[in-house]
Amino acid sequence: MSAVLEKPRPDRGALPSRSHLDWLESEAIFILREVAGECANPVLFFSGGKDSIVLLRLAEKAFRPAKFPFPLMHVDTGHNFPEVIAFRDARAAELGERLIARSVEESMRRGTVKLRRPDESRNAAQSVTLLEAIAEFGFDAAIGGARRDEEKARAKERVFSFRDEFGQWDPKNQRPELWSLYNTRVAKGEHMRVFPISNWTELDVWQYLSRERLAVPSIYYAHRRPVVRRNGLLVPVTQITPPREGETVEELSVRFRTVGDISCTCPVESTAATAAEVIAETALTTITERGATRMDDQTSEASMERRKKEGYF
Repeated sequence: MSAVLEKPRPDRGALPSRSHLDWLESEAIFILREVAGECANPVLFFSGGKDSIVLLRLAEKAFRPAKFPFPLMHVDTGHNFPEVIAFRDARAAELGERLIARSVEESMRRGTVKLRRPDESRNAAQSVTLLEAIAEFGFDAAIGGARRDEEKARAKERVFSFRDEFGQWDPKNQRPELWSLYNTRVAKGEHMRVFPISNWTELDVWQYLSRERLAVPSIYYAHRRPVVRRNGLLVPVTQITPPREGETVEELSVRFRTVGDISCTCPVESTAATAAEVIAETALTTITERGATRMDDQTSEASMERRKKEGYF
């Protein structure tokens, strides 16, 4: 006697479909909870940039209504955009979380950072201040918003990236992460760098910012600003980056795809004034954000991989 199979009804036991952002969010929350459960003294880096804004929302979803199981920290070069620093302080205060700020200028006063010339970029010098702060507080895990699509060296990172007792990174001496199993064991003086949004792209970040209705510093959206054209980039005209002899100052509609030290961070021409417009623009771009906007990433001498081996985030 043949069985008569009932045709399944589409509404019976149907689960809501999940978007790619839901999967990325779930993975990142799992990683944050792994850090909290496995590491003794973690810290989350928060600069006020778009990636760290996403990290804060993920931490809210992972741990609220409790307080975060780690403080926030930012290494300030002293040459950061004032709009971003103001946003950083306001957002940390809004969340009621502890924010630790350490600066490259403090390291310069101690003599641990010495610049070759007054106008040299302080971006790479952050490595020294960062390692000093990690040692000061004894952090064994530092959580950051780096993504693999940003730059080739970042693509070599594990989610839990091991740093030795000197704070250095050896891409050939990293731990396997099969089936999302993470080895967080470190000896005294060693630590992990943890990247919960490693698998996200710039487009994913903006789609998530839009979905979660998260505010970002105003310079991420189109605004008019004086710039000069230099080595294929638009260099903002500021006291830190004045125009050079023979350069013509133009006022253009621009926005920043990434924010960092003023001395090396450039905007791109844009009229995108909303998150939706930025998403549409980002979907069409073929140049990575660092490749299009960072002066210090333009030469092999200042390569990201070399800096990361020396302790750069």
